[in-house]
Amino acid sequence: MSLAPPKATAIHGAAFKIGIVAARFNEALVDGLLARAQAVLQAAGVRPGNVTLLRVPGSHEVPWAAAQLAAGGRRDCVIALGVLIGGDTNHHEMVGTSVSHALQHVALETGVPVINGVIVTNTLAQAKARTTGRINRGAEFARAALEMAALKKGLRR
Repeated sequence: MSLAPPKATAIHGAAFKIGIVAARFNEALVDGLLARAQAVLQAAGVRPGNVTLLRVPGSHEVPWAAAQLAAGGRRDCVIALGVLIGGDTNHHEMVGTSVSHALQHVALETGVPVINGVIVTNTLAQAKARTTGRINRGAEFARAALEMAALKKGLRR
């Protein structure tokens, strides 16, 4: 991801229904993403009752839960959150690729935008910077969700 995200657009989200799926693996880091995303949604006026949060064991389970939230088009957007950190093997890259493809498939099959907020890093320091540190990916994911929810509603008219 770039360090130059798009400019935030002012979107009033009171009418939006947002689903969030968050992995429990690397929970403290995912919780950082989640808190930052929820703060942006709340600031945009998304009602707490219009946000459905599902927790799953790990990032590999996120697409299935995202598909359940997107089913039937009851949500305007789904945000998928997880953190994958490199180790002695490239397992994190394989899971990240699989999850990315699956989330895109969910979006295309259901017609509900899915924001891929599964962070894939090589080190713990990189993960911390993006989840609880200076790079606020959680806020970026929430702003993308608001923009896509508005686009989806606009296209329905």
